[in-house]
Amino acid sequence: RLPAVPRIALTATADAATRAEILARLDLGDARVFVSSFDRPNIRYRIVEKTDPRAQLLGFLAGHRGEAGIVYCSTRKKVEETAAALAAAGYTALAYHGGMDNATRARHQQRFLRDDGVVMVATIAFGMGIDKPDVRFVAHLDLPRSVEGYYQETGRAGRDGAPAEAWMAWGLQDVVTQRRFIDESESDDAHKRIGHAKLDALVGLAEAASCRRVTLLAYFGETSAPCGNCDVCLDPPTLWDGTEAAQKLLSTVYRTGQRFGAGHVIDVLLGKRTEKVGKFGHADLSVFGIGASQPDKVWRAVLRQLVMRGLLEVDHAAYGALKLTQAARPVLKG
Repeated sequence: RLPAVPRIALTATADAATRAEILARLDLGDARVFVSSFDRPNIRYRIVEKTDPRAQLLGFLAGHRGEAGIVYCSTRKKVEETAAALAAAGYTALAYHGGMDNATRARHQQRFLRDDGVVMVATIAFGMGIDKPDVRFVAHLDLPRSVEGYYQETGRAGRDGAPAEAWMAWGLQDVVTQRRFIDESESDDAHKRIGHAKLDALVGLAEAASCRRVTLLAYFGETSAPCGNCDVCLDPPTLWDGTEAAQKLLSTVYRTGQRFGAGHVIDVLLGKRTEKVGKFGHADLSVFGIGASQPDKVWRAVLRQLVMRGLLEVDHAAYGALKLTQAARPVLKG
């Protein structure tokens, strides 16, 4: 109807595939594409393994008392509980989610924008159009759905250019939950595959043993050097040859029938005679106790790496049972 009207498509965050889709859907085939740098050098990225998330969050916030920030949670219930816990710990904390009435949401948003030192605990319903310049931190208590989501949400920190921090606690259960959301959605198979690929990329970022910023920017097609301003650069992880550990864990998954979740598999590896181990006779297996020389924490890290690298998959339809993929075979065979 309006062929002579110029069109411009704008987005804050889009990987190469999404940019191509925008051009195709809006029939902008001959349009020029301008992509600025995705780098936010003033933001320090930190990602930790989720052990006691409430205590971990309070430990992180201890370094940000009196500062404005956002804490993202995956559910409304968790938002309410976390906001109450922070208020009890002496923080000016407000809740924000889609289940609240409009007047309360608007009031909380105005307080966050107007007052100093307010911590907003929210679902991803909070964020669109929020341009408070002095947000000093963004914390995630759950894994987002994609690198784009993570980048957009963390990008609400430090818009004044002063130092800010992006902190996230995550665990394997987050991955199981997000996979279930994708599989139970009404999207077609192609979109579900894209959803799984985006989630895999985010898990890759969380498990990265090299600079977070290099990994993050590479996702958007941008090359960079190690930043010196992320947890991996500042405190590099110690790497070790995990071949034998991987073989032990994969063997245990196989010998127990690929029917059990992470907790039980690790109990068998450690040689724990739990009620469940006794019920299924798993103390009689050759793999029982073969991982006793390493603590639980190490096995959980090995497990996350195997899931991230595609050697194990989590079958949420079978209550989180671990299953071997085709990629596991060559590792098991040496």
